[in-house]
This record gives sequence, structure tokens and C-alpha cells, in this order.
Amino acid sequence: MLTPDLGLFIWNLLAFLILFLILKKFAWKPILKSLKEREEGIAGSLATAEKVKAEMAQMKNENEVLLAKAREERAALLKEARDMKDKIVNEAKEQAKVEAGRIITDARAAIEQQKMAALTDVKNQVGNLVIEVAEKILRRELANKPEQEKYIKQLSNEVKLN
Repeated sequence: MLTPDLGLFIWNLLAFLILFLILKKFAWKPILKSLKEREEGIAGSLATAEKVKAEMAQMKNENEVLLAKAREERAALLKEARDMKDKIVNEAKEQAKVEAGRIITDARAAIEQQKMAALTDVKNQVGNLVIEVAEKILRRELANKPEQEKYIKQLSNEVKLN
């Protein structure tokens, strides 16, 4: 029941061999060629992926180096800016001290000059008062000394000094 007939077996074998030869002649080479091309394409893609991966790693390292340099430059610029700020502030303080000293010196000189002018003015006024008193005393010819003294006291009371 399950045993095949010998003729059927031979015909099937013959059809299979003919089909196999036709496939070998016409289809096998293109199929193998396309499989080989696909295998080469996959291998090339893998190689390219590895190459890109290596380039990415190198670029990452370069970026890290550049970032480190940028951080160093930024730190140097910040330090330089702080130093320059401190220098400018110190120079401004020194200049302010010098200017304040000059202003104080000028003010002291002006005060001293005004003081001397006031003293000179007071001396001149006192001198004028003395001359006036002496002139008034000499204008009045008094024979009596007590009257002269009385007159001098009267004149000194009239003259009020501040």
C-alpha cells in the first residue's frame, strides 16, 4: 500500500534530475552570485560600521580634548579678568588716595593762607585803631595827666574788639 511503483520512482527521479540540471544551468549561478553579493554587502556594511565606530570614538576623544582646552582657556581668561579687575581697583584706590592727599594739602594751604590774611587784616585794624587813638590823644592837648588817662580810658571803652 505504501510502496511506490518502480516506474513512478524512475520518472520522478528523471524529472528531478532534469529540473536540477536546468536550475543548475540557469538559476544556481545567479542565486549564488546574489547570495555572495549580499554577503559582501553585509561584510562591507559591518566594516563600515566598525570604521565609523572607530571614527566616532576618535572624534569623541578629540572633542573631550578640545573641551578640556576650552575649559582651561576659560579658567585662564577668568583668572586674567579677575587679576585685571583687582589691578584696576588697586590703581583706582591709589589714585583716589593721591587725589585725596592733594585735595587735603591744597585745603590746608588755602586755610593757612586765609588764616594769614585774617591775621594780617586783624593786625592792620589794630594798628589803625592804635593810630586813631594816638592821633586823638595827640590832637587834644591836655595839660593834666589825670585827664589824659581819663580820656584814654574813655576812648578804649568806645573801641570794642571782637
